Amino acid sequence: MTATNGSISPAELNSLISSGEGVVILDVRSAAEFESLHILGSYNVPLALLAEHTEELAAKLGTKTVLVCQSGVRATEAHRNLNSVGFSDALVLTGGVPGYQQAGGKTVEGSKRWALERQVRMAAGSLVVAGLAGGKFLSPQIRTVAGVIGAGLAFSAATNTCALGKALSKMPWNKTGNEPTRESVMAQLPPKKS
Repeated sequence: MTATNGSISPAELNSLISSGEGVVILDVRSAAEFESLHILGSYNVPLALLAEHTEELAAKLGTKTVLVCQSGVRATEAHRNLNSVGFSDALVLTGGVPGYQQAGGKTVEGSKRWALERQVRMAAGSLVVAGLAGGKFLSPQIRTVAGVIGAGLAFSAATNTCALGKALSKMPWNKTGNEPTRESVMAQLPPKKS
């Protein structure tokens, strides 16, 4: 696999897939996001599920593994999880699934839902506006909400994590009838090639 700093570009991934070489693509977004748009032939292993069963999944993966998400943040976290158990052959797709689609890669589209990053921006923005409005019209202490959200966003950027995103991923509108389980993921992944 051609790679730079543990990542692979959409064009490189498309070329790798077209060459017929076996590559396992793990989409670490929520099942709802996966259902909305995913790379043809990819497997949905939400980040929380991967984090919970990292060792077991790493043992099942071959050397050609690409991790994808919406923008690269969750795929990078999945990459760290896999590295922590000694699996260092995974690459992160730059630009995420939308970047792959824009580069002409084959994708599957389903029912449309907002991406988790968009939901985070909407929730954070709404909470800031509500905190400022509440501070103006109800009580000045309510402005603290805006400060807490701002601090949370700064912490999120500094640590490249997102607590609000993790919380939103558990909401009912981000769930589908086909939520992956450890058993379903292990059964659908191809056998490890020697």
